[in-house]
Amino acid sequence: MKALGGVLVALASPLHRDGSVDEGGVERLVEHVLAGGVHGVLALGSTGETASLDEPARRALLQAVVRAAHGRVPVLCGVAQPQLSSTIAEIDAAKSLGADAVLVAPPFYYPTDQSGVAAFYRRVAERAPLPVLLYHIPQFTKVHTDPATVAELAVEGAIQGIKDSSRDFEYFEGVVIATRGVDGFRAFTGSDTMLVASLAAGGAGTICGVGNVAPAWVVQVYDEFMRGDLAGARRSQERLFGLTVGLREGVFPLAIKAALHAQGICEPWSAPPARELAEPAQRALRVRLEALGLLSAAPTPH
Repeated sequence: MKALGGVLVALASPLHRDGSVDEGGVERLVEHVLAGGVHGVLALGSTGETASLDEPARRALLQAVVRAAHGRVPVLCGVAQPQLSSTIAEIDAAKSLGADAVLVAPPFYYPTDQSGVAAFYRRVAERAPLPVLLYHIPQFTKVHTDPATVAELAVEGAIQGIKDSSRDFEYFEGVVIATRGVDGFRAFTGSDTMLVASLAAGGAGTICGVGNVAPAWVVQVYDEFMRGDLAGARRSQERLFGLTVGLREGVFPLAIKAALHAQGICEPWSAPPARELAEPAQRALRVRLEALGLLSAAPTPH
């Protein structure tokens, strides 16, 4: 975990229209992002529609990602369950299928408080056979985890990192400050548009959705920052910002699926009940991707 950092891609989940896992699409997608130089992948995150997939699909998807990655980069697995025992079952399955760590969202549906959030992650840590990162995405879970709670769990060793997808930079900076003294704790931004800022604050990198479509663009931002080329990183971040905003068209994550379809990587379907980005928006997105030079042929799996 101490070496985990840089650009990790929150992978989309390639699916056929009937909801079955498109294993060929998974292979092409993993090859695509690895060719872009990313440092790891996350299966079954929000971009991967984990909360909309049934258990067989989640297992098949993670297995396909682990197989395609073939040990070349770390594979994280997202876990978003509404209660403790199902969370543990998902983590056990992730371990058995070859994941290296898990990104765990707090229980959702019922309101909770900071003591409830802390108790949940402590119970998870007691039984988890893999390192645990806390997933902070309050716009989806309706659960906010205070920086002080994150730091408390980090000091105890219950969590080894966090992905913050709140788009709230003050929150992210607060977490980094609160955990600065915890050796090896990794703070990742989930906001593609905030990569330069989060690195400047002391973040470990990003676990991002736009990396599905333009992995090399995200890696360029990270590499330029790490070698001290702040002006270059800012320019590259501005280019990435424009693409990220464009990929928010329609219901998330349909635009990312549509972009991958335009790139020849997978079909455009979401999880059942299957749907795709509206045709006019798909056409406009294709024109934009072509203008940006992002419609090259997909890598061949090997």
